[in-house]
Amino acid sequence: MTLPRQLALDLPLRASFAREDFLVSPSNEAAYAFIERWPDWPSRRALLIGPRGSGKSHLAAIWSEAAGAVTLTGETLRDDNVPVLVSHKAVVIEDAGRGIDETALFHLLNLAGEAGASLLITAHDPPERWGLVLPDLISRLRAMTALTIATPDDDLFRMLLVKLFLDRQLIVDSSLVDFLVRRIERSFAAARQVVAVLDREGLSRGRRITRALAAELLKEVLASPFDEE
Repeated sequence: MTLPRQLALDLPLRASFAREDFLVSPSNEAAYAFIERWPDWPSRRALLIGPRGSGKSHLAAIWSEAAGAVTLTGETLRDDNVPVLVSHKAVVIEDAGRGIDETALFHLLNLAGEAGASLLITAHDPPERWGLVLPDLISRLRAMTALTIATPDDDLFRMLLVKLFLDRQLIVDSSLVDFLVRRIERSFAAARQVVAVLDREGLSRGRRITRALAAELLKEVLASPFDEE
C-alpha cells in the first residue's frame, strides 16, 4: 500500500549520508562491500542500480567522500562540462537513466578512461531500460561493473523505518514499526512517505505517533480496511 503523493511532507529534512548511518543487510551488502573496497576496484567505473530511495545516493555520498568526487545529476551533464568533471579524477552521476545527454555521457566515459578518472553512476534501472540509441555507449555501459540494491528484507525495512523516524527526531515503539512492516508496501519510497505523513498528522492532531494512530491513518487515507490482528 502506498500513500498518495500529495500527502508527502514538503519540509526539508537533514537525512544523514554518513558512512556509519548506512544500513547494511543482505539486500545491499554486496554493493556496500564493493564501495568499501575503494580504491581496490577491478575497474575504475561502476553502475549502482536500485529503486528510488533505496540508498543509492547514500552509497554514492560515501564513495564521493572517500574518492574526493564531484557529483551531479544525469540531467545536468553536458558535453562542455565533461573536461572539467574529468579533471576532478572522480565523478558521481546520479539518476543517469532519466534525461541524460548520450553524447556527453559517451565522451565522459572515454575521457575518464584516458585520464584514469573514476566514475560511479546511479540509476533506477539497468542501461538497457534507459531508452539509449548510441550503440557504443550501450556497449561501454554494459562493460561496467554493475551493483544492484534489491527490495529490502524484513530486517532492513525495520531498520529503515526506525532511521526515518530518528531523522525526524521521533522515538517510536517497536510495535508500531512491526505493524508498518506488515502493512505498507515493501519499498523505500513508501516507507519515507508513510513516516512523513505520520509525523505531520501526529503534529496536527497533537497525538503521539503510535500503532493506533497508524492504523487509523491508514484506514482514513487509503480507504482500505484491513485486519489489525
